[in-house]
Amino acid sequence: MKRHTRDEIAARVARDIPEGAYVNLGIGLPTLVANYLPREREIFLHSENGLLGMGPAPAAGDEDPELINAGKQPVTLLAGGCYFHHGDSFAMMRGGHLDICVLGAFQVAANGDLANWHTGAPDAIPAVGGAMDLAIGARQVYVMMDHTTKSGESKIVRACTYPLTGIACVDRIYTDLAVIDVTPAGLSVIEMIAGLEFEELQRLTAAPLTRQHDL
Repeated sequence: MKRHTRDEIAARVARDIPEGAYVNLGIGLPTLVANYLPREREIFLHSENGLLGMGPAPAAGDEDPELINAGKQPVTLLAGGCYFHHGDSFAMMRGGHLDICVLGAFQVAANGDLANWHTGAPDAIPAVGGAMDLAIGARQVYVMMDHTTKSGESKIVRACTYPLTGIACVDRIYTDLAVIDVTPAGLSVIEMIAGLEFEELQRLTAAPLTRQHDL
């Protein structure tokens, strides 16, 4: 079965970020979204280490070791971008000043619970970073992730089994198979990849799904 690549997921997320939005892109997969934001659309990218106005990744050879995002990846700064103390950055996050955050996840529950910082494995190193602040501080939380683990287990579940990052905080899920809204009535599928039947998507998902009528 054909699945979207990570770049295709990132491009799909970018389509849903509106003009004038203040957005935080989480560490890992979400950072790819910056490369697909339309140039004609003014969007303000925020990083919790104290940046506002980030652009796409720099071209090879143009990296500035002092200009990095929270994941320590080289970034660019657009005209008008600025630097500030990370305490001020977290005040923006906790104060509800971000319109959208895009996060990766290990699990998302049917009610929007998010687990994205620790699998509970005894040899894993917990590193929650700013994810908890973003999950409850941003006005909308988008999650982008593979639909299943490498072993084929669903990452969309009835209830998270990993330690939670936030409770009922996720608004929309983007995977390599579908785009799914988290609603008061449950998980609603709004898009699927071409050639995938709804019944097969449900089989691969460990939580009940409904589909929009115009899917």
